[in-house]
Amino acid sequence: MSIHIGKEIKAELLRQERGVSWLADKLHCDRTNVYDIFKREGIDTRLLERISMILHRNFFALYCQEDSIEDENISTEV
Repeated sequence: MSIHIGKEIKAELLRQERGVSWLADKLHCDRTNVYDIFKREGIDTRLLERISMILHRNFFALYCQEDSIEDENISTEV
């Protein structure tokens, strides 16, 4: 299972009923940069930390969940 972090960020933004312009303003960047973030499968940890704080969601937890799922699959295969 692979995480597409850009899609996760976009989904959270939509869930909170916030717009691209709002996030761009909070990140102090242009809207086109936010659209670029939505396309990314991976992201710099500092940027992800900022987005997590802005959206009040720990996106790093997605990676921890993925690890635990993979660990469970490995232990059941043994």
